[in-house]
Amino acid sequence: MTAQIAETVLDEAAADLLFRAGRTANSFTDEDVTDEQLRAIWDLTRMGPTAFNSQPLRITWLRKGAARERLLAHMSRGNQEKTAAAPVVAVLSFDNHWHRRFDEFMPGMAERTAPMAENFAANEALSHQIANNNANMQAGYFILAVRAIGLDAGPMSGFDAAGLDADFFADGSQKSFAVVNLGHAGDGAWGPAKPRYSFEDATTTL
Repeated sequence: MTAQIAETVLDEAAADLLFRAGRTANSFTDEDVTDEQLRAIWDLTRMGPTAFNSQPLRITWLRKGAARERLLAHMSRGNQEKTAAAPVVAVLSFDNHWHRRFDEFMPGMAERTAPMAENFAANEALSHQIANNNANMQAGYFILAVRAIGLDAGPMSGFDAAGLDADFFADGSQKSFAVVNLGHAGDGAWGPAKPRYSFEDATTTL
């Protein structure tokens, strides 16, 4: 545990669970992950802030079976075994057409949002940039939500995103950016904690 300089609103156990003691899990027990737990993860994740309240993150849950086997073909060699063994795998993607739902995530503001929706529809590069940036923010909330309900997460970027998208999102509606293994960490799930950059290394005050 790092030394505490500023008092936190969360108690130390909660701060440890979410941040200081939270680790990327590389192996899991056989204990089941329930549908109720998956719903609880989303219920926390969805509350994090996004631009325009856009909420572009989409999650595809994969339990063991044919869909998981398809996923393995797109994972890098070093990620295949642990992805095959995890109780649940979450494919994180963003909605390419998030801007079509302004009436839902910003209701009662049609005069303002209709032109915005048209602008994003006409500018695919900007629309995808907004979606990617905000879905990646939501991925951080997602990992903290997993830890908050007592599970462990193993996020990965080592996979063929183009191949995965062609297989799972052939209609072009979503674009994947991360795959996360979920469950209860097993024996040898992680090694020693790796260094984190100091305040002086990573921040600048102007």
